[in-house]
Amino acid sequence: MTKPIRGADVSMTAEIEQLGVVFRADGAAHDLFELLASQGVNWIRLRLWVDPRDESGAPYMGGTNDLATTIALARRAKAAGHAVLLDLHYSDFWTDPKKQSTPKAWRGLRGADLEARVHDWTSDVLAALAAADASPDMVQVGNEITNGMLWPEGRTPRFIDAERRFERDDPAAFDRLIGLLEAGVAAVRAATLERGADPRVMIHLDFGGANELYRGWFDQATARGLDFDVIGLSYYPYWHGTLKDLGANLNDLAARYGKDLVVVETAYAWTGASPAGHHQVFKPELAEAGGYPASPEGQAAYLRDLYATVDDVPGGRGLGIVYWEPAWLPVDGTTWASRAGMEYGDDVVDESGSSWANQALFDFDGNALPSMRALGGG
Repeated sequence: MTKPIRGADVSMTAEIEQLGVVFRADGAAHDLFELLASQGVNWIRLRLWVDPRDESGAPYMGGTNDLATTIALARRAKAAGHAVLLDLHYSDFWTDPKKQSTPKAWRGLRGADLEARVHDWTSDVLAALAAADASPDMVQVGNEITNGMLWPEGRTPRFIDAERRFERDDPAAFDRLIGLLEAGVAAVRAATLERGADPRVMIHLDFGGANELYRGWFDQATARGLDFDVIGLSYYPYWHGTLKDLGANLNDLAARYGKDLVVVETAYAWTGASPAGHHQVFKPELAEAGGYPASPEGQAAYLRDLYATVDDVPGGRGLGIVYWEPAWLPVDGTTWASRAGMEYGDDVVDESGSSWANQALFDFDGNALPSMRALGGG
């Protein structure tokens, strides 16, 4: 892997295109994947959920990223010359440190039975992608699994937000989690042997500036012999510490574990404004914590400084970054979750629309911003 990773997670693409979004640069319409490639972006990250619909078939939205949707997006990414990072959530909907729901069809499985389901589903997914000539170049086994995955079976000791330390010691919980992760990793490694592809395996946590968290987690994982190649980190500067904090963590992880590293989720705002009818995660006051103005220039400056921080990791271990949902535009009908999705995640709120539009790399009308070039390394 010689080229730096200059990536974009564009898992929302099918949903927003179906709603009429058009991407433009210099006044002309473009295919999103081709436009990103022309700006220097060379990796596409795509999330995959097991069954993102309720029992009546109502979609959870947020991209409704089932296997068919992911295969179609991966084929487009490959056609435009991108490498593909497959983000396996092992859930029917969003996962993060606060929620890691076991898929509906897997509930009731425990121990070896759940491990077997993880292995077989992972293997089936990779076989389907290979059959579509869209095999991933890297596979993320779990998404932000700081507190484990496939709850309750794979839930691990909880981290305290303020100090980012373990709340309690529970070796058996990590044993269960590592068993589940090893099942997924084994399927990826077997796919390498069976189909000629050679995807690398990533393990991904949140809060990229918290070294105590990463040491605590990966000490547990490596002590149990977990097989993986890359550490993925989420890093949002208004939530996860300073760039100095991130850099110190990256440098320590590289030295301590001898693994490559990718900031696999990040973003920053190009404006503090909110498009009508679309609740925004980024509010103007977050610019103070983030350290950059909420402007196209501030967004680009942040990306350049982030690349510099990752590039400074000794031994070339800092591989690059992936920007989260740079094309999630505020079109009517898109949302992070339908009512069915909110109910699945036990997170029913009066918030809809694109919550990320002011952190996209396009303006609200779909025109590419200058910061897209910064993501591509320019």
